[in-house]
Amino acid sequence: MEYGWELILLVIAGFAAGFINTLAGGGSLLTLPMLIFIGLPSSVANGTNRIAIILQNFSAVMGFKSKGVSTFPFNVYLGISALIGALIGAQIAVDIKGEVFNRILAIIMIVVVLIIVFKPKMDLANMEERLTGKQLWLGIIAFFFFGIYGGFINAGLGFIVLLFLHYVNKMTLVRSNATKVAVVLIYTLGALVVFILNDKINWGIGLILSIGNASGAWLASRWSVRKGDKVIKTFLFVMVVVMAVKLWFF
Repeated sequence: MEYGWELILLVIAGFAAGFINTLAGGGSLLTLPMLIFIGLPSSVANGTNRIAIILQNFSAVMGFKSKGVSTFPFNVYLGISALIGALIGAQIAVDIKGEVFNRILAIIMIVVVLIIVFKPKMDLANMEERLTGKQLWLGIIAFFFFGIYGGFINAGLGFIVLLFLHYVNKMTLVRSNATKVAVVLIYTLGALVVFILNDKINWGIGLILSIGNASGAWLASRWSVRKGDKVIKTFLFVMVVVMAVKLWFF
């Protein structure tokens, strides 16, 4: 199939997805349909999207680092746990179709909205982060299961990751975002290997999509550090509602 204006749309969708994924999550719900629209089989679209996700999150990690925001080695511990889960999830994605997960994810999105609305405010300015001990082990266990879903399809996982880090590990949303993009980078590398071994990658399309994703992620990572938690929380709430409606009704 010859591509023309579709590639321009792909870069635009990638930019929007990279920006959205870095600030909140759900960007893959833009790029996956676009990849399928231009003619890729769903399993190949799922695999090809991982190229963009990797470069997007590498760009975001560098963006946060350029602003002095890093949660190493905590992010690596969670990333390794998620990587193990992602290998399982990616293999499931290769073997079966996952339409039923759309409605499951829509329910999860609604739960996220309720948490955002009704969760009591925390005074994070006077509360130390909890990155060791019990909270670390809770994170390692949780991120193994996050990794399974991330390896399977990844779409929308960022919402759950942000809230987990924010409320369990008492991290600001800016630092939660910095942790999230590093973890996603690590486990997506494992998922990509599974898709490569099963010949589910279109490298040309994936690299073109990556131009948009990486650009959007770089801009969002640096912009979010300047704007702080309030803007991220507003953006997160709006995107959760939009993605829940899209998943359930469309």
